[in-house]
Amino acid sequence: MKKKLLVWLVLGASILMQYDTYAQEEQESADVYLEEYTDEFQENFFEALKQKGIQNYDRAVDLLLKCKQLEPDNSVVDYELAKAYMLDKKYVQAQDYAVAALLSEPTDYWYLDNLLTILDKQGSPMESIKERIPYQNKKLQQNMAVSLFKMKKYGEASKVLDDLESSQLKSNLKEKISDSLQKDKQPDAAPIVENRANPDDPLAQQKAQMEQLIAASNFKKLLNDSQEALDAYPLQPYFYYAYGTALNNTGNPNKGVEVLESGLDYLLDDDGLKNKIYRQLSEGYSKIGNTQKANEYLNKINSGL
Repeated sequence: MKKKLLVWLVLGASILMQYDTYAQEEQESADVYLEEYTDEFQENFFEALKQKGIQNYDRAVDLLLKCKQLEPDNSVVDYELAKAYMLDKKYVQAQDYAVAALLSEPTDYWYLDNLLTILDKQGSPMESIKERIPYQNKKLQQNMAVSLFKMKKYGEASKVLDDLESSQLKSNLKEKISDSLQKDKQPDAAPIVENRANPDDPLAQQKAQMEQLIAASNFKKLLNDSQEALDAYPLQPYFYYAYGTALNNTGNPNKGVEVLESGLDYLLDDDGLKNKIYRQLSEGYSKIGNTQKANEYLNKINSGL
């Protein structure tokens, strides 16, 4: 059975990320895994993320290119290069690295979401890169539909869904697209509120278990459980909160803030969860060293915005 591995190394620590059936197997120690990387790679990678966090994109790119020389096949480096180039508005280079990352891990949601964001920044249609990626991969198509929905590209998301077989995800996403279109037509209407799950609902049980893990500061288990839940239910904002919280507290705030900000796109009317996400975003940005963004999210809690 093929094992798929994705490593996120951020600010002095690393996370071993596991997908599909591999998520059920015993996780390796991050400390042991770090031994496979040279000190030079770690120093350059950590410093690159730090420089990106303080918006010094040229320096971040230079450091990541050094990492690329040391680890040519590391998809995380390609992903970070794509993000750094995008933030520096160098979209051609960003797109090339985003495609390279996705080719390494076609089913990774974040790699695809990053590529679609870069295309959107350029005003380029998805069809422009369709031949460069394994578009027939059904998991990739599911991820694409979710990402397009998050970007409020409801028509494009619906077209992608039409090519997929019936599933709970397809049904839920079509319903959310319909609700969002209705809401857009009636801007003064009351917000659409998701039904609260009853205590016997599996989703409610998962959320309750994750709340217990957060209260107990068992972030290692929370990381695994929330990742699996988010993969199964990519439209549930609570699982973005749980996953982002786990990442923030297991040495990966750079990835954590990305996940948490994505979760905001799926919130409809849940001020309690929104404030929890804001607080984690503030903590995540503080750990990265971006005090401006940290204060921005903290102020949103205090102001009630």
